[in-house]
Amino acid sequence: MATLIEDAWETYASNIKLVLLFSIPFIIAFLIPIFAQLPTYISSGAIFLRSASIFLNINAESLAVIIVSVFLSLLFLSFAFVAISLIVKARRTFTHNAASVIREVEKYTGRVFAVLLAYTFILVIVNILGYFLGLQEVLTPIVGFFLFMAIFYAPTAIVIDNKRMGAALNQSLELVARSPQYFLMWVLVLVFVVGIADFVAIHATGTLVSSYIMLFINSIFILPYFVIFQAEAYMKRFSILKH
Repeated sequence: MATLIEDAWETYASNIKLVLLFSIPFIIAFLIPIFAQLPTYISSGAIFLRSASIFLNINAESLAVIIVSVFLSLLFLSFAFVAISLIVKARRTFTHNAASVIREVEKYTGRVFAVLLAYTFILVIVNILGYFLGLQEVLTPIVGFFLFMAIFYAPTAIVIDNKRMGAALNQSLELVARSPQYFLMWVLVLVFVVGIADFVAIHATGTLVSSYIMLFINSIFILPYFVIFQAEAYMKRFSILKH
């Protein structure tokens, strides 16, 4: 599995200019909830929504702002994910036709957006249910984790294999069930890297400033690498690429 980390790093380093360019939408996606003045907070370089505040102070205007902000954020996230994943696809399949790549970005972004939107919608429903049952702090994280595990490869399957949403979800479930080590490795390495970066940022700049520094570092450097990691792990299903 160490080879997977090295493969992802090689792809990341050899395409660093494109990776950094395609990472800009990640920053935009994370900044939208902040500028939309939603009840959010930053932790470990990620944006979180204070759902309790929403339940207590919700009105039609606030709901509209939340919906539009979430839609725009997911759209930018989808575009960045697709663009970076296409770097792996181009490298592994030797496709470098610029016009073809542009068409693929447009096509795949819509499909990945649909997956992320469905995931978000289910989490919202679970969050609301958990709030009224008094289980919000337990139910949402558990369902969110296992649901994320189930769709882990779905966006990548859409980009790499041009799969429709249903087929991509089936492929994701099959791969996670068959090779869960790649998913677990992705999670553990991500937690380790973010934890180290967060620790250094806090001790170097203080808690308040470090949260925004981590948001930038995650968007530009860490998250793009793990998108590539995800795509490389997906490509491991081809036996010829396992060696």
